[in-house]
Amino acid sequence: MDTEKFIKYMNSGEKVVNGSDIHQYMSKLSYEAMKITSRLNGGFHEPEEIRELFSKLTGRKIDESFGLFPPFYTDCGKNLHIGRKVFINSGCHFQDQGGIYIGDGSFIGHCVVLATLNHEQDPENRGDIYPKPIYIGKNVWIGSHATVTQGVTIGDGAIVAAGAVVTKNVPKGVIVGGIPAKHIKEKFLLV
Repeated sequence: MDTEKFIKYMNSGEKVVNGSDIHQYMSKLSYEAMKITSRLNGGFHEPEEIRELFSKLTGRKIDESFGLFPPFYTDCGKNLHIGRKVFINSGCHFQDQGGIYIGDGSFIGHCVVLATLNHEQDPENRGDIYPKPIYIGKNVWIGSHATVTQGVTIGDGAIVAAGAVVTKNVPKGVIVGGIPAKHIKEKFLLV
């Protein structure tokens, strides 16, 4: 197993059986991510150092327009795809094994949770998981303490209100809020 095969499998949406080779590789990547995020979160870093550590975390060069205020937490990192001019505020938790794609110009507020995995409902197999990606379009704003669940796409220019729990796709240019998140209003779309 290598990272490329892992990401391809996770992006397929197929079930990951507890204890399987893919599951064991997932654990390996989680420990690598913990090592990098502990460095990221363990002291002050200039923006260039943050981008360097984030590049190691994702395995890809992060654009110089990227901004992050630590602490930041993820349990993989390798299936996290960040556009240009993205800003992630402090305290965010990303579960990116299933794939997280953040478009150019998007802002992620304090303590946002992006969760791409779901567990088997049958208690006998609860350790099995199902990955599905999260797609965040361009110029999206996700407010503080919002949670976005697996398989959700948030359209360009949309706004997710603080504290919302997003379980369904959000059309472009729409503001959603609440638990579960519901359409609040259309907004002027500049994308």
